[in-house]
Parts: sequence; structure tokens; C-alpha cells
Amino acid sequence: MPVSSESLQTVSAIRTNLESCILGKSFEIQLLLTALLAEGHILIEDVPGTGKTQMIKALAKSMNGDYRRVQCNPDILPSDITGVSVFHPREERFLFRPGPVMTNILLADEINRATTKTQSALLEVMEERNVTVDGETYELPKPFMLCATQNPIDFEGTYMLPEAQLDRFMMKISMGYPDAATERNLLRQHKTGQPVDQLQPVANMHQIAEMQKEIRNIFIDDAVTDYLLKIVRATRQHPAVLLGASPRASLSLMMAGKAYAFIQQRDYVLPDDIKILSPYVLSHRIVMRPESRMDNVNAESVVKNILQQVHVPVALER
Repeated sequence: MPVSSESLQTVSAIRTNLESCILGKSFEIQLLLTALLAEGHILIEDVPGTGKTQMIKALAKSMNGDYRRVQCNPDILPSDITGVSVFHPREERFLFRPGPVMTNILLADEINRATTKTQSALLEVMEERNVTVDGETYELPKPFMLCATQNPIDFEGTYMLPEAQLDRFMMKISMGYPDAATERNLLRQHKTGQPVDQLQPVANMHQIAEMQKEIRNIFIDDAVTDYLLKIVRATRQHPAVLLGASPRASLSLMMAGKAYAFIQQRDYVLPDDIKILSPYVLSHRIVMRPESRMDNVNAESVVKNILQQVHVPVALER
């Protein structure tokens, strides 16, 4: 089914909006939109001050969606995120007071500064798209996306996210420092205030939900699916890896490939889409052997090594 021109114009407008205030990060913006349209969640790891929070805020403003930000720290409780039941004396019953999770875009800032108990409160939110408080289940608004930022794990006062939670993030990306020319333009741009505050909505949540449905119909050939599976299964057999990517990773990579093809204005997935996205979808899901870590072999290098070894399918025209 061909991609509708209206949807392409909408996603292009969102992308332009983000690039106008987040300079020099066009590819990272594409990855963020890929996770959004594939109905996934994203983890952004980098040092403070590289624009992680601003990019998520700009995304929410561009879509005119509800946006909440939670600043994680060791004192925050699970109920501070999910909500709590409060007794109402006049009505003589408990009323549910929704937490910040009842939104379209939830930013969990510095998620690895929260304790593991609070981090686990997000597991149901990420997978089931609902919260359970005092035995009552409440559905989240649709669409919903969790965007989490974290400092590098060797920073003071940080906790490593458990493997089960990392596996629920569709992608993990890094912003990185800007080059000199981009940083100079950044200073000029911020002389009169924050550019993100001047952004105007160019889409609405109904349009985002419709695009998410449209992406499910993006075509992926069996040969591309086999290529995807060979990459994922190779992570489970690599000698440096203790625990390879899960079947959830295969599903995430397929959906991300469809969304990325959509952003590139195609209604079919190419092997190159899978190759581009694999490091961002798979690396954080791989657990390395202790001896591999001692040899400075990391998950990113393992995925790159696998991509070099797995044969890329090529269609021959006659």
C-alpha cells in the first residue's frame, strides 16, 4: 500500500521543526521519529547538557501532545510516577490521582539515578501501556511514548538499568558533542532565548496514531526478514556474548525498519534500513562475557562485526 502524501508531509514538518532548534542532530532526530512511529520507547545516554531533554520537549510541542517530565533521583517513589489513590472524606471513597505517566510523551530524566524499585514501576507502563494502582488498572493515553535519558554508568550516583527494562527500549542512542561550527550557530540561536519555546505545533496526536497504523502495512520482503533474523541470531552465538538479543529485539528491529523506511518516503524496507538501525536496536540488549569486557570488547563492536559477516540479500533483475 503506497504511503499517503499527507502522512509524508506531516512527518517531514515534524522533522523540520525539530531540526530548527536541535542543530546538527538530523540523524538522531530521524531515530527518535522512528521509535515514535514504530510505537517504541527510546533511551538516550550521554553526558549532561548535550540537548537530550530539549529534543524530547521539541518533539512534544511539534505534535501538540501532552508532555510530562519526571526528574529521577534516589528519593522518588513508584507512586510518584504511576499515581496514587487518595481517600476523599466527603465521598467516603478512594479516588485515583493520576501520576505524570498519564500523558502522550513521558520524559524520565536521568532514569539511572532512580532506585531499581522505581525503575521497575515503568515496566508495566512500557509493555502493557497501562498502570495498576491498588488493584485497579488504568489505560494510558494513546499514543504513548517513554523517552528516558541517562548519564553514563560510571557517573556518580547512577544505577545500572536491569536487562529486562533495557530490553523494553526499542532504541538506545547518544547525542554527542556538536562540532565547532554547529556550537557557534547554537550560541547565536540562543541569544534571544530558547528556540524550543518558539516552536509551533505542526501535527496532532490523531495524525501520529494514524501514521502508526499506516506503518504496520509497510512491506518487508522475506529475504529482508531472513537477513534481520540472521543478524539477531548471530548475537546469540557470538563467542564474546553471554546473552544475545531476544525475540522482542527481532520484533523491534522489524518495526523500526518499517518506520525508518516510512520516514525515507518508501513503502518497503531495504536491507540497508536494517543495517543502519541494528546497532541502535540491538547493542543495549546484549550482555557481554566478563572476559570480553576485560578485553575492551563492547556490544557495539560485536554488532558491527556481525553486520560485516552476515550476507546482505541482493535482488537480481533479468
